[in-house]
Amino acid sequence: LRNSGALYIFTNALRPVLDLVGFPAELVPMALMRPLSGSGSQGVLVEILTNEGLSEMVKYAAATMYGSTETTFYVLAVYFGSVGIRRTRHALAAGLCADLAGVIAAVIICRAMFG
Repeated sequence: LRNSGALYIFTNALRPVLDLVGFPAELVPMALMRPLSGSGSQGVLVEILTNEGLSEMVKYAAATMYGSTETTFYVLAVYFGSVGIRRTRHALAAGLCADLAGVIAAVIICRAMFG
């Protein structure tokens, strides 16, 4: 998505709304990748941390986001599948709500502490 430019277009389309609520647009790739893949989100985190142009608050928020959210789809596929649970509708909603809460809390807390 990054190499095709789709992520750039998506982030720039959301930028006015994100600026309005105070969410750094640079964290959108991390917020999208974290529920999907642990290694993918680790790659996004390394990219954010090694980017010289980003503020320290964004870097701290990305690291906090990485530690405070879970790879929801991996948990549903592997853990629920290993014990034979088939209906995961409410678990998916609960996991994604918890991820959203972790992302929002990471930005709020890091903005208050380092912003």
